[in-house]
Amino acid sequence: MANNNYVAIMAGGVGSRFWPASTENRPKQFLDILGVGKSLIRLTYERFLKIVPNENILIVTNKVYKAQVAEHLPELPLENILCEPSRNNTAPCVAYTAMRLRAMNENAVFVTAPSDHVILKEDAFLEKIQTAFEVAGKNDVLLTLGITPTRPDTGYGYIRYEAAEGEVKKVRQFTEKPDLETAKSFLASGDYLWNAGIFVWSAKSILASFGKNAPEIVEILEAGKDAYNTPDEQAFVDEAYPRTPSISVDYAIMEKAQNVHTIPSDIGWSDLGTWGSLYAFRDKDETSNVADGKIVIQDTTNSLIRGNKDKLTIVRGLDDYIIVDEDNALLIYPKSAEQEIKKLVKQLKDQ
Repeated sequence: MANNNYVAIMAGGVGSRFWPASTENRPKQFLDILGVGKSLIRLTYERFLKIVPNENILIVTNKVYKAQVAEHLPELPLENILCEPSRNNTAPCVAYTAMRLRAMNENAVFVTAPSDHVILKEDAFLEKIQTAFEVAGKNDVLLTLGITPTRPDTGYGYIRYEAAEGEVKKVRQFTEKPDLETAKSFLASGDYLWNAGIFVWSAKSILASFGKNAPEIVEILEAGKDAYNTPDEQAFVDEAYPRTPSISVDYAIMEKAQNVHTIPSDIGWSDLGTWGSLYAFRDKDETSNVADGKIVIQDTTNSLIRGNKDKLTIVRGLDDYIIVDEDNALLIYPKSAEQEIKKLVKQLKDQ
């Protein structure tokens, strides 16, 4: 059974909220954002290597990042890097991956997981994934790992589940990012989980669900059925993929399907979506600062400071700030206003 288990790591995002460290040419999955000497994609890859062999790991990325994926994961066969010619969100990405895996192994069961998340409790995480592999391999179900919430966060989607016995719970509904009062009520109810975007399903089950719930995606990508896992695959994908609707797998499939289940998971998860979430995740010094680089700090608190490795950075008199010094730009921004950074990057690009 283990030979039927695969992992698809999604690594095509731009990570604009981590500007100026994360850029379109070198997005955050290729950065050592944690200061541990390894990129986020490398950490994700090594985590999954503990439960599947190297040849059963696929990376799904934008074609402009193929060389960077190969650089960070030199052991990975080049044919295991699936290259999207356009950014069409996660639903076409999942459908394409399922079709490739079906061509490789009609009994394939696979994890779909982001390349840029952090999981502190790796053993607990891998146990949940093994359970999901077993359940998805034997049943026509779509599984998601639901994260036990620790606060009423408005930045995550929520999963409401039925309080039945057993580790695997039936999903009642998905709710996209709620307002604060709604999030508080979710937390108080005790039957809601965060949606981490980590899914497990068989290629057969997810493609059947696409056929039922998002047939327009399947119709386009099925036209090249005989090309998958052959030298003709990339040429077909380059032509067909940009014509697929740009929609998330949550909207296209998970909110509509009737066979969605979740496994509540306490795995020390963070999506590291913003500089503020990185600050919250990292250990702080005695003045509640997180600092990387040659940094001198005076009268400064509650701040994240990422210096340029080639020069000294001196910071004085700030509280609750993000300071990021890169070769191309210097960002000094209130942490409380960090949600504006993505919009700022778009404005700069437009200009």
